[in-house]
Amino acid sequence: MSITTRTDTQSPTLHVADSHDLIRVHGARENNLKDVSVEIPKRRLTVFTGVSGSGKSSLVFDTIAAESQRLINETYSAFVQGFMPTLARPEVDVLEGLTTAIIVDQQRMGADPRSTVGTATDANAMLRILFSRLGRPHIGSPQAFSFNVASISGAGAVTLERAGQTVKERRSFSITGGMCPRCEGRGSVTDIDLAQLYDGTKSLAEGALTIPGYTAGGWNHRLYASSGFVDPDKPIRRYTKKELHDFLYREPTRMKIEGINMTYEGLVPRIRKSMLSKDKEAMQPHIRAFVERAVTFTTCPDCDGTRLSEAARSSKIMGISIADACAMQISDLAEWVRGLDEPSVAPLLARLRETLDSFVEIGLGYLSLDRSSGTLSGGEAQRVKMIRHLGSSLTDTTYVFDEPTAGLHPHDIQRMNELLLRLRDKGNTVLVVEHKPETIVIADHVIDLGPGAGTAGGTVCFEGTVEELRAGGTLTGRHLGDRATLKKTMRTPTGTLEIRGATRHNLRDVDVDIPLGVLVVVTGVAGSGKSSLMHGSIPAGAGVVSVDQGAIRGSRRSNPATYTGLLDPIRKAFAKANGVKPALFSANSEGACPACNGAGVIYTDLAMMAGVATTCEECEGKRFQASVLDHHLGGRDISEVLAMTVTEAAEFFGAGEARTPAAHAILVRLADVGLGYLSLGQPLTTLSGGERQRLKLATHMADKGGVYILDEPTTGLHLADVEQLLGLLDRLVDSGKSVIVIEHHQAVMAHADWIVDLGPGAGHDGGRIVFEGTPADLVAARSTLTGRHLAAYVGG
Repeated sequence: MSITTRTDTQSPTLHVADSHDLIRVHGARENNLKDVSVEIPKRRLTVFTGVSGSGKSSLVFDTIAAESQRLINETYSAFVQGFMPTLARPEVDVLEGLTTAIIVDQQRMGADPRSTVGTATDANAMLRILFSRLGRPHIGSPQAFSFNVASISGAGAVTLERAGQTVKERRSFSITGGMCPRCEGRGSVTDIDLAQLYDGTKSLAEGALTIPGYTAGGWNHRLYASSGFVDPDKPIRRYTKKELHDFLYREPTRMKIEGINMTYEGLVPRIRKSMLSKDKEAMQPHIRAFVERAVTFTTCPDCDGTRLSEAARSSKIMGISIADACAMQISDLAEWVRGLDEPSVAPLLARLRETLDSFVEIGLGYLSLDRSSGTLSGGEAQRVKMIRHLGSSLTDTTYVFDEPTAGLHPHDIQRMNELLLRLRDKGNTVLVVEHKPETIVIADHVIDLGPGAGTAGGTVCFEGTVEELRAGGTLTGRHLGDRATLKKTMRTPTGTLEIRGATRHNLRDVDVDIPLGVLVVVTGVAGSGKSSLMHGSIPAGAGVVSVDQGAIRGSRRSNPATYTGLLDPIRKAFAKANGVKPALFSANSEGACPACNGAGVIYTDLAMMAGVATTCEECEGKRFQASVLDHHLGGRDISEVLAMTVTEAAEFFGAGEARTPAAHAILVRLADVGLGYLSLGQPLTTLSGGERQRLKLATHMADKGGVYILDEPTTGLHLADVEQLLGLLDRLVDSGKSVIVIEHHQAVMAHADWIVDLGPGAGHDGGRIVFEGTPADLVAARSTLTGRHLAAYVGG
């Protein structure tokens, strides 16, 4: 018997399994990509860069990550796939060497008031189990500590089939939940100001109702005037107690009104259902203005904003209830959990400590678990999503990040870089879409897309190392070493915006005078209180136009023309020139192609497989009826106008037969924010994050208000685009506006007339003003973290 010794592990020849060390992409054509072919090294950190709209997200998210997810979904049974999102195969010829993709993007978290930092990261789930085991008095299972579970009890007869006989038994059940019954787990209650609903001195016949859509003669008005419950000719303030109750609060009642079967309901519950249950951001502007006027949100008096029932708040561990634990700053909560020593729940405590420490490690230790997830910035939301991946034992996976440094102070970027390198060093492939030079320089491999945006982009300009990029001559390479210089002359303020006694979130009774008529930058580490100061503390009536990082809402039917209101003057101009109705020139109204309902494509649903979208044969994807396309303005039909870029359309509507001043003004604003390359009819769903934010900025530039507050406008912008943004900010200030920018980008700080620096740290270590003055004074003093980083940036 012979014993053979295996020696192939020492063999110098490469094992065939180790040859798959590249992700190969050939012929990618998603969105604006033009047959892109790249080879991405595995187990390395690859940064994708290029101007906003050059195709970075189309390559990384819509091609590589999307195909990885689709292939993983296909491994499940058809039954399971029926419950999962259906994904179409990306437009690409070959994709080889893919591994499991974990996507950490900047999509804002849901704004539901019941969604918090704790519920989004499973930290709350672990705390609930902890309190159900150790809390005294013991009140029940983990759901007794959940503000999303209501307490319910009931009883009744049930019919059972047993041994061939039908048996009736009485059963009762009860569920103990932790939801506060008053606010239903929302933490706040709404009160309606009745004075905003009607004018008590008038009768219904005289038009007492002041609610949008309730004008005299309309069905909403006739429902109350003809109900028979009240006298339509009597002033509302002279109603009897019963009349006022029936008018405002009556339960739904089926009845005949003016010969038609209808459901009558009191005015207040009707308004709650029709307006208050909807997302405020999705409302039309005049209805949103009414809701903001008529509704006040106050902290729930029963639970004091904790969302929890009295029983859930009564159960404590070492004198701390679950409400107290969730309200603590996470860094403090981590210390408290470390002090618990209970062998019976040791695995749970270890996992909870790990999760809370991950918050601190990633720079979010200043948050609390009861913070609504809808109030997080884009950068904070992305880092919260990263929490669950930090301690993962998975290797050989692909992590895909979308601008992980968004919302981070230069001081915090180093920490993020270390995290990306740590994920790589565990044997993972890390793909990062990024603009910040501090992150680009740590890359093992750089792929630069461009050269321009939109149709001018979609090609690979460069592949290689950072050193090769610097010498490569591409737009990114040329701007990588850019350093802004401090302004020599400062503008003179024209007034001041006074903020007194600001205490929102972590602010410590802050008093500050913000100069008006100049460019002001408010800065400080993430969590120092910048947004709390600028969005939550400015006095009402200051004429402020706020452009935050909130997502743009819109379906694939929405496009830049509909979102900015540009389509209205265009439709009217077409209607006037051709003597027809404006509604004909809307693909969502009378002018829509009947075959595809104005979508331009026909969808075929294939259940658990990806649906197929085919171009509509009748309108050839133009979305309009053939008869509508016979109407012209300046020699173009409506579909040709929607296919124009912003720059072409500005020229078209600026002079000649098609001259339309209202449309031209909107197009000039779009060009000013650097969106001249977008086509008017491009679906909003295909725009990049940077493009969406600039589209939002363009729409707000028309708002009547003397003070603009911009929340991190450089998010999603390439180094070259930042120069254009600074030019836009200068034009706004020179036109007489006051511009206040919440920003971390050193180029914007260096360009400011005045800087307000908050800190010194985050959470309860911040909330104070640590510097006010010019950028030159900040650099000279070097007294704050921002000052030291700005000095290093400008070479001071």
